Amino acid sequence: EAQVYFLPGGTQTNMTVISAALRPHQGVLCPHTGHINVHEAGAIEATGHKVLPLPGTGGKITAPQVEEAIRAQGDDPHTVKPGMVCLSFPTELGTLYSAGELAALRAVCDAHGLFLYIDGARLGYGLCGEGNDVSLEALARLCDAFYIGGTKAGALFGEALVLPNPALHKDFRYYIKQRGGLLAKGWLLGLQFSALLEEDLY
Repeated sequence: EAQVYFLPGGTQTNMTVISAALRPHQGVLCPHTGHINVHEAGAIEATGHKVLPLPGTGGKITAPQVEEAIRAQGDDPHTVKPGMVCLSFPTELGTLYSAGELAALRAVCDAHGLFLYIDGARLGYGLCGEGNDVSLEALARLCDAFYIGGTKAGALFGEALVLPNPALHKDFRYYIKQRGGLLAKGWLLGLQFSALLEEDLY
């Protein structure tokens, strides 16, 4: 039942998903080394949503950290309210979240009504990483949104955004168009992923 969309690049994908998912007063939690915090020239803030970095260990944040950040905000209308957790898989430092760590983060997000989103620009590396126990099926089960990175995995350009959560489905193409991600020749993106996903090549 997931919806899949093809976008030109990771920054457009991140800002489109985050701006579509969050209310105007909400921000997104991520590790302090997270891509949206340090490598996207303020793209998320340009959509009107604040990035809320947490100190990471090896590029990762934990479920207790997210719980504490939510508790500290305390529904105070003078502060930005967390509405999403954004992780990179693998992280900017090359580390991997385990399926157990993602499940724990999912539980905290569910308990507090936050979306869980995975930046998958380098997802191919993570899936093949030594010791990895996370699969595409697990991501589809644990995440509200994630993307299968093509740009950094052999494609000329493009990312395949997967939206398992129906709450994000309505009018999503309009958000893509507003953020400049709806290509007139978008079928070129689809052709690349058709080839990349044949016979488990990806």
